[in-house]
Amino acid sequence: MNLINIEKITKSYTDRKLFDEASFSLQDGEKIGLIGINGTGKSTLLKMIADLEEPDEGTITRANHIVIRYLPQHPEFNQDKNVLQCVLEGNVTEENQWSIESEAKSMMTKLGILDFEQPVGQLSGGQRKRLALISVLLSPADVLLLDEPTNHLDNDMADWLEEYLKKWRGALIMITHDRYFLDSVTNRIVEIDKGATYSYETNYSGFLELKTQREEMEQASERKRQSILRVELEWIRRGARARSTKQKAHIQRYEELRDREAPVQDSKVELSSISTRLGRTTVELEHICKGYGDRKLIDDFSYIFLKGDRVGFIGENGCGKSTLMKIIAGIIPQDSGNVIVGQTVKMGYYAQEIASEKNQSNQENEIDFSYMDPNQRVIDYVKDTAEYIHTVDGVLSASAMLEKFLFSADQQYSPIGKLSGGEKKRLNLLRVLASSPNFILLDEPTNNLDIATLTILEDYLDRYEGIVVTVSHDRYFLDRTMKRIFAFEDSGKIKQYEGGYTEYAIRKAEESSIEMEGNSQKNAKIQNVEKEKKAKPKGPQKLKFTYNEKKEYETIEADIAALEEKIEKLENEMAAASTDFVKLNQIMADKEASESLLEEKMNRWMYLEELAAKIEEDKKIY
Repeated sequence: MNLINIEKITKSYTDRKLFDEASFSLQDGEKIGLIGINGTGKSTLLKMIADLEEPDEGTITRANHIVIRYLPQHPEFNQDKNVLQCVLEGNVTEENQWSIESEAKSMMTKLGILDFEQPVGQLSGGQRKRLALISVLLSPADVLLLDEPTNHLDNDMADWLEEYLKKWRGALIMITHDRYFLDSVTNRIVEIDKGATYSYETNYSGFLELKTQREEMEQASERKRQSILRVELEWIRRGARARSTKQKAHIQRYEELRDREAPVQDSKVELSSISTRLGRTTVELEHICKGYGDRKLIDDFSYIFLKGDRVGFIGENGCGKSTLMKIIAGIIPQDSGNVIVGQTVKMGYYAQEIASEKNQSNQENEIDFSYMDPNQRVIDYVKDTAEYIHTVDGVLSASAMLEKFLFSADQQYSPIGKLSGGEKKRLNLLRVLASSPNFILLDEPTNNLDIATLTILEDYLDRYEGIVVTVSHDRYFLDRTMKRIFAFEDSGKIKQYEGGYTEYAIRKAEESSIEMEGNSQKNAKIQNVEKEKKAKPKGPQKLKFTYNEKKEYETIEADIAALEEKIEKLENEMAAASTDFVKLNQIMADKEASESLLEEKMNRWMYLEELAAKIEEDKKIY
């Protein structure tokens, strides 16, 4: 069933054309990932589908009686209401009034909102985004329109949302730059490129392959056109040697080929700035502690950053990751401990949020990378950092570097306030890198940056000789760029893991399995001790199952069968995922944990079988 149909829409802002006779449709059950570089109109398209904006030309047709729910990039709420009231608003009916509040509280707990009476005005931007997501998911709908739903979600929250959307039966259109998320949830990718839309009936991995094939076909057609043009041009230059009608046809054919538009190659963000020299002393953290009120965020953390280090901080929202980044950058002080910064260290700090005011704690002549004046011209924002930028290709002017970052000449002389949210983040990234830092701090770089920019940033970090520290919930980005993970755990403790995110996840699964096995052995010992204490000293004792053993004996064979079936299924999945090393590692970790649990169950079954046999013999004696 066709739910939404868009025909030849055109949409412009001032003199900037976002869509040029673009068409698009949504069928029942489709889960679409909407991608394209920042500023191409992805959010605008969602707003038009949600009937919050109108196209300049063209039509948008929605099926009768369909319910559409829209998650904006920057949601707004009534500041006087509490979080529970805002979530329930518009979602309570006579049929669900008894269940909806419980469901809302369950979702809020999963997404880290624990104080249901807290006024919305006290929430951070990330918490408001999560609250809006819950409100959208609670309401029955035929179509979900989600603009950056994974922003501000930690890894556990993103996993929960991923599973929720995979099981959801309605249609879905979402904008996200989380490539693992796109790969797992979507069954169709729609790319917005130069005012047109291109559809690919596949997930993100398939899209990459199909787009490459499309571009290769376009380039092959262009090479053929140029070859024919050369032949036709040569024929015309030799002059007419046949009848005039044939000559005229040749000229028309030549003109038609000449005037046909060649395929436009995608512009790409280019990063090639050179870092300054880094001396012997880098940055050393000695026994850092930081807390707010009774809550301890960082407890006695020490680390010496090595040359070429690639360090990722992960953990649930609010655990102190960004706080530690700001301590390293010198933006906020630690409660105790020392931060030693080498004389040659030149930091570049890419902030999670664009600040509306300058940071007053910055030292004189220190660049405040997080601040953007909406009235300042784009080119002046970059020139404030460097008039000329040293790159591996030589010295480039600020204007030339902006062009490499996909800012046209017109955009360079327009105020920053006219840029989209993603374009502002791209501009902010350029300014950070233009300062030629040798120590880069990236706080949630994957939020609001398009996939094309992220890909180039990853390539840049491959060649970058300085130190990179990042806070990110993007599993793909962490796997692609980081060599060491620091996980924030309970009570401000920070634990070190070698490798990227996948290696961390595998190690955590192994630790959980070992802990589970240890607890099982400990419980078995406790049970044995308790049995010995309860044993009567006189006379022979009649053997029998305890209540828990009887229950366990009745179900353990079914548990073993289920585990064997799960392991067989995982083995099949491993064969199917042989080319996807990240997914393969995750399946292997799950398989190892299941096999360990199966071995434990088998040992337990043998014990219970022997006990059952003894009980039967005991019955005969008595």
